[in-house]
Amino acid sequence: MRTKCIIIDDEPLARELIRGHVNKLENFEIVAECANAMEAMETLRNNNIDLMFLDIKMPQITGIEFLKTLKNPPSVIITTAFSQYAIEGFELDVVDYLMKPVTFERFFKAVNKFFATRTHQDVTLEKENGLNDHAFIYVKENKKIIKIYLKEIHFIEGLNEYIRIHTDTRRVVVKSSLQSIEKKLPPEQFIRVHKSYIVSIPKIRAFNATTIELENAKVRIGRNYKNQVFSALHFRSEV
Repeated sequence: MRTKCIIIDDEPLARELIRGHVNKLENFEIVAECANAMEAMETLRNNNIDLMFLDIKMPQITGIEFLKTLKNPPSVIITTAFSQYAIEGFELDVVDYLMKPVTFERFFKAVNKFFATRTHQDVTLEKENGLNDHAFIYVKENKKIIKIYLKEIHFIEGLNEYIRIHTDTRRVVVKSSLQSIEKKLPPEQFIRVHKSYIVSIPKIRAFNATTIELENAKVRIGRNYKNQVFSALHFRSEV
């Protein structure tokens, strides 16, 4: 299976360098090279991208700002000449942070980290005929593979390097990140409401400015997520 990439950088020479590094790798395909976030957004809408090489300092909108706008971004390797954004980048769960000029040795190390992240995924989404009552995820808990139907999930809680999935009948702890599982869940059914919580929209019974009420639990709404939560839930209430 080919790994589909996008290179986003306003400097032609920087794009050329990353392109040269990617071309040395087998089974990698550069879907597009973009000079700014607007071009990149169009590419992401029309293609399934696995890995994004993203510059930070760009016109109109920075790479960090662009990444924050993406609900389910692909894996990201940041390429930049500015070290001061490293902490913010890693808070956004990027694979790696490369300083320009990027050597092939350092580039190759970052790509290996990308593959390690994908190889050790402990959550797999399976769907039958699209999103329906039969959609489920496989998760790994204590070396055992467990099948959980999406319709059974109430909410998912982040616990540093682990997540806890709360269902109708049980709680399952899996080694994964919230961002990783969020990418696999259908956005029409699940919504991130806090840096530590993802909630099943059909399971929501009530909500106010700070809290979402589920059948047997209450979950806080994070300040940075409030607008998107209210927008999503208001839209559903109009249907």
